Amino acid sequence: MRTTLTIDEDLAAILRKRAAEGDRSFKEVVNSALRAGFAASGEVSARRKTVKVQARALGLRAGFDPEKLNQLVDELEVGEFLGKVAKRGSSRH
Repeated sequence: MRTTLTIDEDLAAILRKRAAEGDRSFKEVVNSALRAGFAASGEVSARRKTVKVQARALGLRAGFDPEKLNQLVDELEVGEFLGKVAKRGSSRH
């Protein structure tokens, strides 16, 4: 979420210093500081929960090469384009 926030100069200086020391962005340092503050009050956890993603088979039928699906899309788009060009050409005569 994007928002505008006015930070006191003394706090901004601390945040900039921590960002430079940790080779992190100002945004990351601000988010970390807010998370730590809320975690201390028991409102949120200090860390985000991790999500596990399990891979599964696509279930494509034999003969389908998933590596060539983009090629199929390209061919369909070319066919659609050529169809439009042919319609324009025939409507001019």
